[in-house]
Amino acid sequence: MIEMADLLQFCVDEDASDLHIEVGAAPSIRLHGEITQLDLPPLTPEDTERLVKSIASESHLQQIQAEGTADFGFGFSDQARFRVSAFKQKGCFGTILRQIPNRLLTFEQLGLPDEVKNLLWKPRGLVLVTGPTGSGKSTTLASMINIINTERACNIITIEDPIEFYHEHKKSLVMQREIGVDTTSFAEALRRALRQDPDVILVGEMRDIETISAAVTAAETGHLVFGTLHTTGAASTVDRIVDAFPTNQQAQIRTQLASSVVGVVSQLLLRRCDKPGRVAAFEIMVTTPSIQALIRDNQTFRITSELQTGAKFGMNTMDTHLIELFRAGKIDYAEMITNAQDQDSMIAKLRAEGDLK
Repeated sequence: MIEMADLLQFCVDEDASDLHIEVGAAPSIRLHGEITQLDLPPLTPEDTERLVKSIASESHLQQIQAEGTADFGFGFSDQARFRVSAFKQKGCFGTILRQIPNRLLTFEQLGLPDEVKNLLWKPRGLVLVTGPTGSGKSTTLASMINIINTERACNIITIEDPIEFYHEHKKSLVMQREIGVDTTSFAEALRRALRQDPDVILVGEMRDIETISAAVTAAETGHLVFGTLHTTGAASTVDRIVDAFPTNQQAQIRTQLASSVVGVVSQLLLRRCDKPGRVAAFEIMVTTPSIQALIRDNQTFRITSELQTGAKFGMNTMDTHLIELFRAGKIDYAEMITNAQDQDSMIAKLRAEGDLK
């Protein structure tokens, strides 16, 4: 009989990012970005129901029956945490578990430049970590919070859905609140957080106007706020926030963003070609007076050129970092081109500099 503990242990041992449990297929893992079915019998409806019930609480099971899905996190011994999405499909139980390693990575291990660390010492402002699902945003944010926790004496409040990385109190105090367990929503928790003497606030997901408005206000009123968006690139991140608002409010939110955003870290996780595993590629924007003016004047399309000339501030475009990873032999040509934001310019640059014939 297939047991959940054995499957989770296999995920930890193999460093798989995800475990899929669905009727009619063998348990599957995502390893280095690719789905692989394990050499096990296909799961029956009874199997998947038993496996889901082995990790879900009674309240989560009731939520699945009532709403069709439930999201929660849980710890697997002391080896890892998993973020769980349990659901019903075709009347049967299923679940997908995302592994959250217990070990927090340093900036060097993540591949982030030291200049980004300067953002962690800002007295106030909005730092956005963006990228598609599964790009490592949570890992980057957890590492940032861990550095602040270790090096600064302040009060940190995180609002997450669910809590992924657990932070112990170090030099700072860390209060972690989970949506659905400790509070009803991101926006509500964020409003309450302003009355809880915070220095640093982490908003797990800026998913609606109410949450975005509250995060920007918190950044403007003297707090360092970290948030995530499912965007790629600094310019598209600013545009996504502005476009979330009605037309008659967009000029105001541009002005607010110009004064509150202090940095945007956009990232992708790419398949390595030099060894098994994946490597992160980053686009980094550190707000300067000229970038503030571009945001305020609705000229975000010019932000990319600012990133290209802002190396002294630690800035770079995603395409620049992709080329660096390609030249270092960490990713292949296909991976670089597939993820490029401007393929034609990238190819022309590589040809001009002798990397391509």
